[in-house]
Amino acid sequence: MTSFLAQPNAALAKRRWFLQQCGLGVGQMALASLLAPSLTADENRTDPLAPKQPHYPGKVKNVILLFMGGGPSQFEMFDYKPTLEKLDGTLPPPELLNGYRAAFINPNSKLLGPKYKFAKHGECGAELSELLPHTAGIVDHLCIVKSMKTDAFNHAPAQLMMSTGSQQFGRPSMGSWVTYGLGSETRDLPAYIVFNSGSKGPSAGSGNWNSGFLPTVYSGVEFRSSGDPVLYLSNPNGIDTTMQRQTLDAVNQLNRGRLDVVGDPEIATRINSYEMAFRMQASAPEAMALKDEPQHILDMYGAKPGETSFANNCLLARRLVQKGVRFVQLFHESWDQHGNLKNGIAANCKDTDQASAALVKDLKQHGMLKDTLVIWGGEFGRTPMVQGGNDGRDHHPNSFTMWLAGGGFKGGTVHGSTDELGFNVAENPVHVHDLHATILHQLGFNHKQLTHRFQGRDYRLTDVHGEVVKELLG
Repeated sequence: MTSFLAQPNAALAKRRWFLQQCGLGVGQMALASLLAPSLTADENRTDPLAPKQPHYPGKVKNVILLFMGGGPSQFEMFDYKPTLEKLDGTLPPPELLNGYRAAFINPNSKLLGPKYKFAKHGECGAELSELLPHTAGIVDHLCIVKSMKTDAFNHAPAQLMMSTGSQQFGRPSMGSWVTYGLGSETRDLPAYIVFNSGSKGPSAGSGNWNSGFLPTVYSGVEFRSSGDPVLYLSNPNGIDTTMQRQTLDAVNQLNRGRLDVVGDPEIATRINSYEMAFRMQASAPEAMALKDEPQHILDMYGAKPGETSFANNCLLARRLVQKGVRFVQLFHESWDQHGNLKNGIAANCKDTDQASAALVKDLKQHGMLKDTLVIWGGEFGRTPMVQGGNDGRDHHPNSFTMWLAGGGFKGGTVHGSTDELGFNVAENPVHVHDLHATILHQLGFNHKQLTHRFQGRDYRLTDVHGEVVKELLG
């Protein structure tokens, strides 16, 4: 061992030298043990989307969220109410509306019976309306939750509630939490991809797929289903691949040097974004090439290459999940039928029923349904009272319907029920926080432990609420 006193300028000897040279090498051993994991840590620091392990083995690896923005009417699709049909045109019982707040209508508006006929389907005998012939064909794969509840009765806050667990802007979306917790299985495409279809975009806009206070690398990336998937992805004239690669290497070297100094995760996001964009120039067009699909698959979805449609987006979602994309979110607006309910909801179902069912069947035949979770639903339901003369319904957070397929959820199941008018949940309520907790559970996370510290507090998707609904799980 080198003598401490033999060192020149002994008074200025550094702690690092002392640990290395003294204590019979114990300091050196400790230092080596500290440095070894830093190699992996450095890799994760510059690649925040590197695959990560959840709290325990999960049943779900990928999620496809079919978000029916605007609030689909459960009364015309899933929740048949003979009593409501019988009392059509009469006033609701006064005691039912005690303390009730409506978004737009007078709560004392008359009751409105269902506009379409219902029938039982599948071995489970679930009742669906005539608007959903294709969904009826997969009903034994579905876990239908008729007892959903939320806290908001206007679109933007309710969409944020469903997407982020909060009615306020600025919280991370569910897709961001999932990619934050699990990372990505692909290096060539974003971990979290978003599509839009329908007559308008979602009321809460990009707040539905924003990463909030998480690093922006976990934000959803909006793709287009026709043309270039992402704008400005192609090189300008005069820039070839070699020049782009050299420029990118130089910029990333500068960024990594700055990252070493300040440790800002947004610099790692920038590095990742540049590299991802470079790889996507080749991978994204190939992933989006629906013309490569067999004609019978295109026909099953009702997809037409080159068009913008929900059907195309569903088929693209399957292709992207196959390539390792962790979370795909499809928005289809608008189901907001304050009037023209009968025609409006029929048009929406025509646009979405076939493709939604085809997605479940296609995942099943590819052996992917067991570890891919498909979620269908909107931000809230509709009132049993009429709005818009005799052909419309107002927003209703007290009770609505969603369905889930795959990912270990119990197929051929109808969970929960509403009262005879469909106004309130009668049994087995499932709050949005409970739904989020259950989804995270299937992904391998204890929802109370998947947290991120921000402004002195540990935040999570379920806020301070939520219970796993084990009855939904097979």
